[in-house]
Amino acid sequence: MMSFRSFLLGSAVFFVTAAAGHAYEGVVASIKPVHSLVAGVMQGVGEPALIVKGAGSPHTYSLRPSQARDLERARVVFWVGEDLAPFLEKPIETLAAKATTVALLDAHGLTKLAFREGGAFEKHGHDDHDDHAAHGHEKAHADEHDHSAHGHEKAHSDAHGHAHDHDHAKDHDHAHAHDHADAHAKETDHHDHHDHHHGHGAHDPHIWLDPLNAKAMVHEIEEALAAADPANADTYAANAKALEARLDALTAEMAGILEPVKDRPFVVFHDAYQYLENRFGMRAVGSITVSPEVVPGAERVAEIKTKLRGLDAACVFSEPQFEPKLVSVVTEGTNAKAGVIDPLGAALEDGPDLYFQLMRDMATSIRDCLTPGS
Repeated sequence: MMSFRSFLLGSAVFFVTAAAGHAYEGVVASIKPVHSLVAGVMQGVGEPALIVKGAGSPHTYSLRPSQARDLERARVVFWVGEDLAPFLEKPIETLAAKATTVALLDAHGLTKLAFREGGAFEKHGHDDHDDHAAHGHEKAHADEHDHSAHGHEKAHSDAHGHAHDHDHAKDHDHAHAHDHADAHAKETDHHDHHDHHHGHGAHDPHIWLDPLNAKAMVHEIEEALAAADPANADTYAANAKALEARLDALTAEMAGILEPVKDRPFVVFHDAYQYLENRFGMRAVGSITVSPEVVPGAERVAEIKTKLRGLDAACVFSEPQFEPKLVSVVTEGTNAKAGVIDPLGAALEDGPDLYFQLMRDMATSIRDCLTPGS
C-alpha cells in the first residue's frame, strides 16, 4: 500500500508537471536554420523533426519514407515556402493536409528583398548559356514526380504496419540521387529558381541570413505553436523572448566582425547572401549561378574565370558542396582568394544553438577571406 509520504511526493510531481504543461510532438521543420529557431522556441516542451538533413539542399532534396511519415503525423509544419523548397510543396498538400502549415516567407515584420538580376548577377531563371536547359528541366520534373509518387506510396505502406529497413531507405535515396545527377547537371542554371517565372513569389527566400529577419521568424513560430498548443503558450513566449534578445546580441556581434571588411568586393557562386549583405553593408559585386550540388563543366568554368577577371573581386566564396580544387581552378589567374561560406550549417549539430553558430561562422569566414594579407 502506498504510504502517505509517497502519495504527497507523487502528487507534487504531478502538479509540477501539470504546471509546466505537457510534451508536444508532431512539429516538423524544413531546413536546419528554421529547425534551430523552432527548437529554440520549443525548448522544454518538445523537439521538432527535421526534413533536409546534413549537407542536403532544399533545391534538390528527395523526401525519405521516414520523413514522409513525419509529415503524415505532423500537427505543425514550418518551412520558408515553395520558392526555397519546391520538393515539399506537394507532400505538404497531401501528406500533411491536416497540419497547420506556416510559410515563414510570409511572416510579419520581415525585410524582404527582390531577386537580383542583370549586370554581374546572373538571372534566377533561364540561362543564356544552356541551350538544352528546357529539356533537362522537363526530364528532372518528370523524374521528381515519379519519385514523389513512389515515395508517398511507400510511406503510406510503412504507416500501415509494413516494416521498412532504415538502411534500405538510405540506399533508395542514394540510388535516386545518382539517377538524377546527369539530368540535374544539364538543367541546374535554368531550374534553380525556375518557379519565380511561373507565378510564385518574386522575393529571395534566403530570409534567415538576416538575424533581424530571424527575430520576425521567431515571433511567427511562437504564435503558431501557442495557437496549436495553448497549454505551453507561456513557455513558447518566454523562449521566444530569450531568443529575440540573443538575436539582437548576435546582430551586434556580427556587425563588429564584418565592419573592418565592408568595403572589400567579393563574389558568390550561389546568390543567396543579399540579406546578410544588406543588413551589414557588405559589398558583393556578382554571383555565378552554379548549383552547390553540381560541378560545372569546362566551358562553364572558363566563363566563370572570365567573369572574375572583370569583377576584380577580393574573394570568391563557394559552399561546402564545392570541391576546393574547383575553387582554385576558377580563381587561378585572378586577384581573388578562395573562401567557403555555409548558409545551411551542413556540418553543425542540429538544435537551438545551430543558427547562432551558423551566422557567426559565416561572418568570420567572410572577414578572414576579405582581410588583406590574411
